[in-house]
Amino acid sequence: MNFDRFRLNRFFVLTLVAAAGIFAALWFQGSATAPGAGDETLTVYIPRGAPFAQVVSILEQNGLVRSRLFFRALGYFYNAPRQIKAGEYEFTRAMTPGEILRKLVDGDVKKHPVVVPEGFTVRKIAARLAAEGLVEEKEFLRLAGDRNVLAGLDIPGPSAEGFLFPDTYRFDRGMDAAAILQKMAAQFHLKVTAEMKTTAEAQGFTLVQWVTLASIIEKETGLKSEMPLVAAVFRNRLKRKMPLQSDPTVIYGIEHFDGNLTRRHLERQNPYNSYLNRGLPPGPICSPGLDALQAALNPAPVTYLYFVSRNDGSHHFSETLPEHSRAVRKYQINRKSSGN
Repeated sequence: MNFDRFRLNRFFVLTLVAAAGIFAALWFQGSATAPGAGDETLTVYIPRGAPFAQVVSILEQNGLVRSRLFFRALGYFYNAPRQIKAGEYEFTRAMTPGEILRKLVDGDVKKHPVVVPEGFTVRKIAARLAAEGLVEEKEFLRLAGDRNVLAGLDIPGPSAEGFLFPDTYRFDRGMDAAAILQKMAAQFHLKVTAEMKTTAEAQGFTLVQWVTLASIIEKETGLKSEMPLVAAVFRNRLKRKMPLQSDPTVIYGIEHFDGNLTRRHLERQNPYNSYLNRGLPPGPICSPGLDALQAALNPAPVTYLYFVSRNDGSHHFSETLPEHSRAVRKYQINRKSSGN
């Protein structure tokens, strides 16, 4: 009986010693830095659905794992294999295996800042995202015109144009085009308040019409101080049922525009030609910022019907056609004839 008790105690002691050894090894592996420890940053991509063994191999190939066996043991001890998130990660060789595992489990992926300025079109947004390696340009544009996708994003139109809010975003390469669209559309609905939408409706605008007017204002002037004046011109024209005669709308309707707007363009029919068609064009022509959206709802209390560029970023506003014609001669025709 005493002998059996001795064997049992001896087994218990040996088990504790073995467990202590395992824990010591795991602790060492979890706290020791990788070989060649330093501040060098390594970018590593973990594919979606990659098994834990593949993840360890990728890390080992990048010199981030000292011992494949102990790293796997550490991972299984902390139940990491089922929790690792796919994506693009940044590691340094100075990081411990425990820190590497924690980053993978937390999904602390590399973020790419993308600036979408006011006035960008969907095509320009797609091109910028593609240049960053975040989306396939054609796929992004396809989704931006997919009615089922748009319905899910609460965008009431045939295109995402105007509803991808201009802002500075941080996207990761684990996001697909649909997820990026969702984030940008969500930012629009966050910035555009229910009160603003109610005001637009009270003024007789649908959401699409309001955003369309704001997008034209955005394209016509880069000066915040001028936006209420430009808004007043277009709203005065709408009230009088006059054509808006906005060059940016015509340009938007021209495929492969080369940067030179001619009289032939102004005389060619397309749905966005606001010289030939009265009222607002069928949809937004870019992504307007908050200033333009606010200006569309709060036009300046003026009776201007015309404006012309002063060629310094600002505009001259006029109430009558004769006054406007004089301003055109002063700022455009005379300038061209003098070669300035």
